[in-house]
Amino acid sequence: MAFGQPAGPPATAKQTRELLELLNEAGHTDFRDARGPMGFNQRQAGGRFTRDEADAFIAQLQEWAEIAESADAAPTPVAPTPQAIKPKVTAAERSLKSVPAEVLAAELQRRGWVVMEP
Repeated sequence: MAFGQPAGPPATAKQTRELLELLNEAGHTDFRDARGPMGFNQRQAGGRFTRDEADAFIAQLQEWAEIAESADAAPTPVAPTPQAIKPKVTAAERSLKSVPAEVLAAELQRRGWVVMEP
């Protein structure tokens, strides 16, 4: 097989149309626009796929659409009140609370940081 050549028969026109329709539904304008998010190579970004590649991308996009549908259908959780949100404090953060601000500032400056009062 020559370098850069697809490993299989080309995708049918129906597969290519279906893939483009699914990409449009996902918010992409064309194959080139979807190159990064979908992981297309240069050949695929030009709209040239093998049958197996087209089937795989179609299945992937259909699965993503189903996941998005089920996420929209799921009930929206109620946002917690501000009192219920408590940030987790690590042991290192607890130990730093006892160190005076001047000592922390001096250590940061020694490490090359620029420090100023709030």
